[in-house]
Amino acid sequence: MNAFMILAETAAKESASGEIVPIDWVWEQINALTWLQALIALSFGAVYLLYGWRIFKVLAVVSFAMRGLFGGIKVGEILGSTLWGGIVGLVLLGAVSIPLMRWAVSVLGAVAGGIITSGIWYACELPEQYIWAGAVIGIIAGGMISFIIFKISVMLFTSLGGGILIVVAMLSLLYQYENGLADPTDYVSSLVNNHQWFLPVVLMLITAVGMIVQNRLVKGYSEWEL
Repeated sequence: MNAFMILAETAAKESASGEIVPIDWVWEQINALTWLQALIALSFGAVYLLYGWRIFKVLAVVSFAMRGLFGGIKVGEILGSTLWGGIVGLVLLGAVSIPLMRWAVSVLGAVAGGIITSGIWYACELPEQYIWAGAVIGIIAGGMISFIIFKISVMLFTSLGGGILIVVAMLSLLYQYENGLADPTDYVSSLVNNHQWFLPVVLMLITAVGMIVQNRLVKGYSEWEL
């Protein structure tokens, strides 16, 4: 399971529906998980969040491979073979990311920066039609940081990816719990759908925790390198 695959699907849904911030689609993903799937996502997210710096190369290759898969499927629809288009796109981008690992991580760091700043924009209830302005600021900042301090880029994209999985899984489990009560409540749905600040704030808090923990672990591991 990969957080950037979720983001790619979100972007596709967004363009198809015309929504700026597809909160309804995000809620559908939370609601669709079974308790077992949520626990698996939570476990992967915790590893991603806390130990992403140890496996960042694998995560970067998987992220690019998934992006190649979606891109290849789109091209395959035009050429008449979504299967082969997806396979070629997956293999191609996954293979290219290996020798260009520093660039791949920098791109992921830039994307993570864009997600964070657009989340801040959304949480502050600024005009949604201009949310891309906030995203561009984060992309530029994340890209610059990636080339200046490479380790920060690694910690940023892995912490954010783990944070996305953890937030989705925890909300799903809480939603299932409150629905199983004798007197069901609707707090989780209300927080996600009616309070714009909730998802960005929770995600950024968890991402910050991941970066702090990873930074401590990286400092104690002298052999960490690209």
